[in-house]
Amino acid sequence: MEIAPNANPPVCRIVDYGKFKYDQSKQKKDRIKPASKLKEIKFRVRIEEHDYRIKMARAEGFLDHGDKLRIQLQFRGREMAHKELGFQLLNRVKDDLKTMAKADLDARLAGRQITMMLSPLPKSQRVRKFKVEIPDDYVDQDDLEEDDPHDDDHHDEDPHNHPVEASNPSPGSSEEPGNA
Repeated sequence: MEIAPNANPPVCRIVDYGKFKYDQSKQKKDRIKPASKLKEIKFRVRIEEHDYRIKMARAEGFLDHGDKLRIQLQFRGREMAHKELGFQLLNRVKDDLKTMAKADLDARLAGRQITMMLSPLPKSQRVRKFKVEIPDDYVDQDDLEEDDPHDDDHHDEDPHNHPVEASNPSPGSSEEPGNA
C-alpha cells in the first residue's frame, strides 16, 4: 500500500489486504452511525396548555434531530395524593408524540417522580404534530433590541468608584472617627 506518493522515493507499506478492507469498512460504519444524545424534558402535574405545547414542540425537535428523550414528571407536596393525574399526563405526552417516537420504557413511578423513555422513529415515519419550532440558538428579545442612547450613559464608569458623600474629617481636625 502506498502511503506517501509525493515523497522521493515514494513510501510504501506491506499490508494484509483483507485486514485493510476490514479496517476501512469499520471506519465507514463509525462515520455513518450518528451519536444520539439523551435529552430530558421535565413536566409538572399542573402544567398550563401553552407551556405544554412549547415543551412538546421542543420534544419533537429533539426527536427529529435523532436524540432519545426522557420525560420526567415531578410531584411536589400534596400532589403525590393524585398520582393518577401524572400518569394521565404522561399518557397524553406519549399519544401526542406517537408520530415521532416509540416508548422504550413506559411511565413508572420512582420516589416523587414518574419517568418515561422515548426513542425516535425512523426519519421516514416521523410526522410533526406541533408546528412551533424553537431554534437551538434561541435569543431573547432583550438581546435583539437596537442601541438605546440611555444605555450607554454609564458604561465607562466603575460602579464601585463613586465618591462617597459622607463627610470626612479635615486633616487638621482634632476629632478622630469613632470617638464621639
